[in-house]
Amino acid sequence: MTLEAFLAAFHLLAILTLVVFLTSEAALCRSEWMNAAVVKRLARLDLIYGITAIVLLATGLARLYFGVKGVSWYVSQPLFHIKVTLFVLMGLISIKPTLTFRRWLKALNATGALPAEAEVCSTRRWVMVQSHILPVIAVIAVFWARGW
Repeated sequence: MTLEAFLAAFHLLAILTLVVFLTSEAALCRSEWMNAAVVKRLARLDLIYGITAIVLLATGLARLYFGVKGVSWYVSQPLFHIKVTLFVLMGLISIKPTLTFRRWLKALNATGALPAEAEVCSTRRWVMVQSHILPVIAVIAVFWARGW
């Protein structure tokens, strides 16, 4: 039971960390706030966000394989499949902002250029889509925990 508690705690910690860094990206990715420091910060936040997503996946897999319930229980649950699908969707959606932030940083370092307002707005939209999928995953987790 101690292992189960540690796995759950680390998974929850990874979820909360993911929320913090995704929220930070959403807050900073605004055309009216864009400057060199924000471009650098967005690239750094996105790197931490990506690492956190990998940790979240790793802790989820650890719960799947080493947890009390086991793989067969998890894969028999429809809500598990919905959660995993939404998480993968978030990961796929995050590719565009990640590549954009890296491109902005490269351009900033090379020429000092800041991104155009339209591009910032477009990138923010992608970040916001991720930000709106995440609470859906949380709601599904609540229903799943209640035996739905």
